[in-house]
Amino acid sequence: MKTALLIIDVQNDYFPNGKMELNNSINASLKIKDLIIHFRNKSIPIIHIQHISIRPGSTFFLPGTFGLEFHENVKPKDHEKIIIKNFPNSFRNTELDDYLKEQNISKLVIVGMMTQMCIDTTVRAAFDLGYECIIAGDCCATKNLKYFNNEISAENVQNSFLAALNGVFSKVLKKDEVIELLK
Repeated sequence: MKTALLIIDVQNDYFPNGKMELNNSINASLKIKDLIIHFRNKSIPIIHIQHISIRPGSTFFLPGTFGLEFHENVKPKDHEKIIIKNFPNSFRNTELDDYLKEQNISKLVIVGMMTQMCIDTTVRAAFDLGYECIIAGDCCATKNLKYFNNEISAENVQNSFLAALNGVFSKVLKKDEVIELLK
């Protein structure tokens, strides 16, 4: 069973002064950076997902903007695969599934942003396609959400979505547990 690190949407618009700043994005990106170093040292494949917004009225991840670019903590190396997506699901209308099959990759360590949107939809799609998923939960970030007149803290959003994904759809671990598992 071949493993790959799947890094989803760690782009400048999710960081301070970006157009959709997330809670804890810097800390999550530093932990992702640690995973990247570990995966590179072990020569385990790394796949970077970049969201380009094409939806009318979009306000972030716009073509030609600084916010669209990968954050400096996770910049891809030349040999690392980059897949462009236009929807929350990293598999929808992309080459991701075909690429993973071509590379005989069946296990994904998934990290990135936003937990309740692109992480959630990608993990569920990966599960449906037969991939084994591990989420490094402390390598993900989200934001406060509103539901009717209630504001749900980013921490509660993060915990709720990771708890819902843990078990059937994936195994949720911390970065250090992922590194230990891959030794």
